[in-house]
Amino acid sequence: MPIIQLDDSYDFPLPEEALTEPNGLLAVGGDLSSGRLNAAYNEGIFPWFLPSEAPLWWSPDPRAVIIPGELHIGRTLRRFLRNHPYRITVNHAFEQVIYSCAQRQEGTWIGGDVKQGYQELHQTGRAHSVEVWHGEKLVGGLYGVSVGKLFCGESMFSRMENASKCALIAFYHHFLRHDGELIDCQVLNHHTASLGAKEIPRETFIQYLYQFRNRSLRAGCWLQQVLDLQSTF
Repeated sequence: MPIIQLDDSYDFPLPEEALTEPNGLLAVGGDLSSGRLNAAYNEGIFPWFLPSEAPLWWSPDPRAVIIPGELHIGRTLRRFLRNHPYRITVNHAFEQVIYSCAQRQEGTWIGGDVKQGYQELHQTGRAHSVEVWHGEKLVGGLYGVSVGKLFCGESMFSRMENASKCALIAFYHHFLRHDGELIDCQVLNHHTASLGAKEIPRETFIQYLYQFRNRSLRAGCWLQQVLDLQSTF
């Protein structure tokens, strides 16, 4: 099946039309405007491509998610969390987080158009960040996109011990307290698997997405605030 070339409209192919190899590749082209990103996430589709490439759009099968009640925290990490040295915030430094996620020795897919697109999405209230601070220094964090009661995690970074894990764990508890229903991790990796992420069929993920995308979280979830991680243990 040929890959669909996107035009000026925000219409995407159905996720089930994605290739099996490479897994989930659905379409190519288009831009990363906030309108197109909104349309993509509303259908369970996300961009991932190298800065030298045209935008590639994906909906893999299976899909990695964290389901409420299934977060896993090992004994060593739990001890660390009780006495962690960090301050954790929401939506205090979105631009700094996405730029930090792009600064990796192994390279990154987060080029200039990606940064601009997600910053525009943040300005519309759809993209959000969690920051981990050591004193006044940003040492970890994550960012992603809210789709109703579902949150699509995009990327995270860590410059000190367990900083990105602290960001995700603090956000998980915060999200659930505001009636969040599912955290999308896109593709399973060792980092997210160690915290309890698991794979579900794409069809099941899309069913969750359609169920939750038009529902609202409790008020205040995305206000700038400090998260109290230690109170959850």
